[in-house]
Amino acid sequence: MASIINAEKINKTFTGRTLLEDVDFSMQEGEHVGIVGINGTGKSTLLRIIAGEVEADSGNVIYRNGMVMSYLPQSPEFEGTKTVLEAVRDMALSNENTKAFHGNTSDLDAKISNLLNRFGIEDMNQQISNLSGGQRKRAALVAVLVAPSDFLLLDEPTNHLDYDMVEWLENYLQNYKGSILLITHDRYFLDSVTTRIVEVTHGKLYSYDTNYSGYLELKAERMQMEESSEHTRQNILRKEIAWMQRGARARSTKQKAHIQRYEALRDQKAPERDTTMDMKQIGSIGSRMGKSTIEIENLCKAFDDREIIRDFTYTFQHHDRVGFLGRNGCGKTTLMKILTGRENYDSGVIKIGQTIKIGYYAQEISEEASKNVGSIEYMDPNMKVIDYIRNTAEYIKTSEGLVSASVMLDRFLFPPSEQYSLIEKLSGGERRRLNLLRVLMENPNVLILDEPTNDLDTETLAVLEDFLDSFDGIVITVSHDRYFLDRIVTRMFVFQTDATLVAFEGSYTDYMKKYGSIPGSVSLDKAANTKNEDSDSKSTWTHEKKVKFTYKEQQEWDVIEQEIENLESRLEEIDDEMVKNSSDFGKLNDLQKEKEEKENLLEEKMERWEYLSEIYDQMQKR
Repeated sequence: MASIINAEKINKTFTGRTLLEDVDFSMQEGEHVGIVGINGTGKSTLLRIIAGEVEADSGNVIYRNGMVMSYLPQSPEFEGTKTVLEAVRDMALSNENTKAFHGNTSDLDAKISNLLNRFGIEDMNQQISNLSGGQRKRAALVAVLVAPSDFLLLDEPTNHLDYDMVEWLENYLQNYKGSILLITHDRYFLDSVTTRIVEVTHGKLYSYDTNYSGYLELKAERMQMEESSEHTRQNILRKEIAWMQRGARARSTKQKAHIQRYEALRDQKAPERDTTMDMKQIGSIGSRMGKSTIEIENLCKAFDDREIIRDFTYTFQHHDRVGFLGRNGCGKTTLMKILTGRENYDSGVIKIGQTIKIGYYAQEISEEASKNVGSIEYMDPNMKVIDYIRNTAEYIKTSEGLVSASVMLDRFLFPPSEQYSLIEKLSGGERRRLNLLRVLMENPNVLILDEPTNDLDTETLAVLEDFLDSFDGIVITVSHDRYFLDRIVTRMFVFQTDATLVAFEGSYTDYMKKYGSIPGSVSLDKAANTKNEDSDSKSTWTHEKKVKFTYKEQQEWDVIEQEIENLESRLEEIDDEMVKNSSDFGKLNDLQKEKEEKENLLEEKMERWEYLSEIYDQMQKR
């Protein structure tokens, strides 16, 4: 395979920290590479250097001639006066291949509109400034995907995507023929999409020709080998020190060589280890919880005429691990804000026990002073790191006793040398980690985690998950991270299209095995009941092969090929109509929904045709 990029002897420091030190990096045509490492070690910096967004302090980056790149930043910015469609179109057109590939802007607009609808943004005439941070990230992702490129560079592409969107993107990137370099906290996503993992640690890069699961195994082997080598070095060094202490006779050439060998062993650096959060050191936190927890009865909430939550009733149990599942915009975050008193509700009753102390880890951190300076979500970029924590508490009571804010910061990977630096110097992931510590400094016995995995590195997530296992309280979470839900949650409430919530006992994967998708137009009850309604359901298609048609199957066989042909013709017509109606977003939305229905029906008819064909072939052989 031909090389598409070569980076040589790259060096980069930021705010006094060495992020990259004499690193080399290259990629081949068609490679899908994931970058991993603890927040603040330089993952996004490496990506931005490769994308040409940031200059290295020294070193060279050489690109293949004619290669076209598309870059998705972690926090994309748009010009606020443009509409959503205009902003995405302009961002896509900044790629030199886009206009030539799509022909005219109406073709491009149709493709953009189609993808925006898929990613849950339906009003494309509103100003881009009206979108939330998550919606802007999705809009930027659309611009990157519609721009024809040889090389995609994606910084946290799954942030703010719901489950269906993540799986759609996962499938898209698996089949992408070009090269991909990405950063993501989604471990299932890394496993599915990448063919190589590059770890950034202590200014160096380590490459593993495998996916994320393989990387974990190979890294453990590498660390074990390094420890073994270091153990051998220390044993030899002890003997050499004893020899030196007896008095080395430095006159002979042999003795001089012995001394030089000792000095080389002495000066050799021990293998560097990642400093990870050790939340076992933090000890058990959390205030005592009485009998009464959080009781919700017939809770209702609507925005204007749109019902978000209808008659939700539940009493949280001690040590509950509850996840809330649903499509973007269904009301998950609204419910979290209601539980924390940040949002009013229309009717119903919420009773919070006297001993309950809620810690709320919000989905987005605000740096705008206008957005409730006193709230835990607000983070003043001009504040010192230690002052941000001390504003909550100088000390926290743990099973070890009282622990100071400074010690807690050190355990959260903010050493004393960094505690008096300004928040503005921290990476996005470091700010999220700092905010998590502030939540824990409140000493809660109920943790409400709204998209806790956003921007946290995979190592920190693993430590957080271990901590939640031993947390002596209630955990309530909203997350699009399938691995996190599988790891933590034992009970889920799933938002239905009629604003009701249905309980499910089990993990995300358990739910998907049973129901196949997040509720759209069919409620859970209907989905469960329709599985066995008809004898021609998919579950019956794997039965032992029969040697003749039933009466119903004969009727199907007589018309199924014509039905397939009709569906294929209609799909072609829909594609033509979408191009003609690219500026009519209401019509476009209706066409997109019809297209998805026809595609699903076509897939089902094709599978049914295969089954009936096998029976027909057997009948012909008899």
